Amino acid sequence: QVQLVESGGGLVQAGGSLRLSCAASGSIFSGSVMGWYRQAPGKQRELVATITSGGSTTYTYSVKGRFTISRDNAKNTVYLQMNSLKPEDTADYYCRLISRAGVVYWGKGTLVTVSS
Repeated sequence: QVQLVESGGGLVQAGGSLRLSCAASGSIFSGSVMGWYRQAPGKQRELVATITSGGSTTYTYSVKGRFTISRDNAKNTVYLQMNSLKPEDTADYYCRLISRAGVVYWGKGTLVTVSS
C-alpha cells in the first residue's frame, strides 16, 4: 500500500514563499508520475504541476514562473516550491502519484493560506 504524506503548508503573506513536500512510502516512487493539485473552498480540485519519472514538468498557467515542482527519487519525495504567493493561491494542496501500472494514489492534503 502506497501512502503519501504532504507537509509544508501554512499561513504566509502575499509575496511570500512556501515549499511543500510529499513523501511516499513503498518502492514505486521512482517510476511514477507525480503531481500537485489544489482545491480552494467552493471550487473544484485543479492540477497545479506534474513531473514525470524523467523529470519533465508541466504547470497550470496561473503558477508558471512562480512555482517549481521537483523530485528526489532517493528520498521518495516530490516538492513544490511556491514563490510570489497570491491570495488566490489559498487552497488545500494535494499530492498525487500515478504508478507505472496506472494506479492513482492521493495524499490527504496540506493547507496553504495566503493573506493579503
